[in-house]
Order: sequence, then structure tokens, then C-alpha cells
Amino acid sequence: MEKIAVAVVGLGRIASLLEDDPLREKPCTHAGAVSADSECVLAAGADIDETRRGLFAERWGRPVYADAETMLKAHAPGILIIATHPDSHAEYCALAADRGVSAVICEKPLADSIDAARRIASLPVRVLTNHERRYSADYLRAKAVLDERRLGMLLSVKAVLYMGAKRRLLDVLWHDGTHLADALMFLTGLGMRHQKKWGSRLTSREGTAYLMGYLESMEEKKPFFLELGGKRDHLAFELEFSCERGRLRIGNGVFEIWESGASPYAEGFRSLRKTPEVFEGPTGYFANMLRDAVACVRDPARKPRSSAADGLRVIEYLNSVRPWDSSS
Repeated sequence: MEKIAVAVVGLGRIASLLEDDPLREKPCTHAGAVSADSECVLAAGADIDETRRGLFAERWGRPVYADAETMLKAHAPGILIIATHPDSHAEYCALAADRGVSAVICEKPLADSIDAARRIASLPVRVLTNHERRYSADYLRAKAVLDERRLGMLLSVKAVLYMGAKRRLLDVLWHDGTHLADALMFLTGLGMRHQKKWGSRLTSREGTAYLMGYLESMEEKKPFFLELGGKRDHLAFELEFSCERGRLRIGNGVFEIWESGASPYAEGFRSLRKTPEVFEGPTGYFANMLRDAVACVRDPARKPRSSAADGLRVIEYLNSVRPWDSSS
């Protein structure tokens, strides 16, 4: 079977540089995933920054270009990976559609505005939004636990998002909150609706903002609560699903299942006990996402697991949280 040529525009951390991080599961970059895939060949990379072009060429031994259009003309890739800033995603997605690219993997957030996200979602090219937890083995296991109602009916969700001590809460919400919002929608199969915000303003770098809303469909409605914190010297990305007969916690370095049983502390009551079940081994998040793109190239009728429509739904939620109003 002929290998699929893959090109990358934007040659920064997520495209290439993080592959040299000794602590991360590999592959942990787009170039790393392509190089490890037997059905793909890394064709070329493009970036306006000369230094990044040089690092990419040295690391992967592939040709580099100063602009994406020249690269697409020279290599006609089947897959284009867009790892640039969100304000350029719509431009590059449109270029890919115009050049007949079969599938696009686009970094999150899908765009920097709701209008741009809608334009991307309407293009005649299949776009996979890099919401990597849809492809991660631990999150797929968590989804099975919820879908099978192993712990009974889902009642509510709590989430925590801290991304260091110096970043604005608004930037954390748009950059890392995209993963959190999409994970909530993916794991529950429900949409997100913002209701209320209090605490610190999102334009602050300190304090904590609290977001409350609902995960809902026409048939059901579940409350969720998000704690978005600044001035922490550590990272936290955690989701806790409270169910009738237990709870599920998942996040970065976290996978816990708690089940209800007779309480050892009070007669006639039930308490939660942590099960011995853990998640070990690679999650395959980058490799599995690329496999989905390859399958889209092989099958023109395939719908990707993480589509542009999914990326748009996240942008719609983020856009509904107004950063300037502490009581919205």
C-alpha cells in the first residue's frame, strides 16, 4: 500500500520540539507520530521562523519551506498538519481544501473566534481537531465506564484546571480549557452550556475563577462545576464524575474508580472505597490521532473521531464565557 505523504506547517513545540522531552510518552509531537507510522512518510515542514526551520530539518532530515503554499505545491500531501497559532488556522485549512488535501489535523483551539471556527467547519475537507484525549486509552476506558453505567447514572461533574503561576486565567481557559471542555463532551456525549461565573476575573493572573453550567441534551441535563485557578506553582487537569454508586476521577496522572459499599464507619450507611483498578502503559494519544487521519484518507466516507464540528462546539462554549464580567 502506498504511503501517505504528510506535511506540517508550524514547526514549534507540538509539531516537533517536544519530541526531545525525556519524560513524555512517545510519540508526543506530530512529526514524531508521522515518523513512527508505517503508512505515512514525513514529506516536509513549513514555518516563517528560520531557526525553527533549521531545527526541524536537522531533527527529521526533511525539506523545509518559508511558506505553506510553496510546500503544498511541491509535495501534494495527503495529510496536512496545522500547528500554528489559532489566528491562522482558518487560512491554512482553506488553503488545504483549495489544494485538494484529503485530511487536515489542526491544533486546538480550532480557531481564535467563533466565526473563524464556523468557516473551518464548513470547508470541503475533513478536519481533525487535536483534542487528544479522544484518542487516549485511559480516557477511552473512562468513557466505557460511564457509557456502561458501571457506577450507575451520572449526576454531576467537577473539574479542576491549573496551569502554572504566571498565565492569565483567560489564556488557560482558551488554551488548556479546550481539552477540558472537549473531554467533558466526549466522555458524557452531552453539549456544554455556560450559566454563571464568579470569583476572579478571567483577565487576572491570580486567584480562582469558578464556572458553572450544564452538560445537556434534549433528554438530560447534568450540572458541572469548573475551578480555574492561577498563582499555583503546579499543573492540574482533573475531572471527577459523581454517579449513583460511585465516582470516577481522571486527569493528568490520575485514574481512579471509587465504588459504593457497606460503610465501615457507620451502621446502615454506605461509603465509597477506591478500587484497585489503575491505568498503566502508553495512552497512544498522538499515534491514534494520526491513525484516524490515515483512515480518513483511505475511506472518503469516514467521519473522524475528533472533527471540526467538535472543535466548533468547544469554541461556542468558550465564547459564551465572558471574560470581563465577574458575575456572568
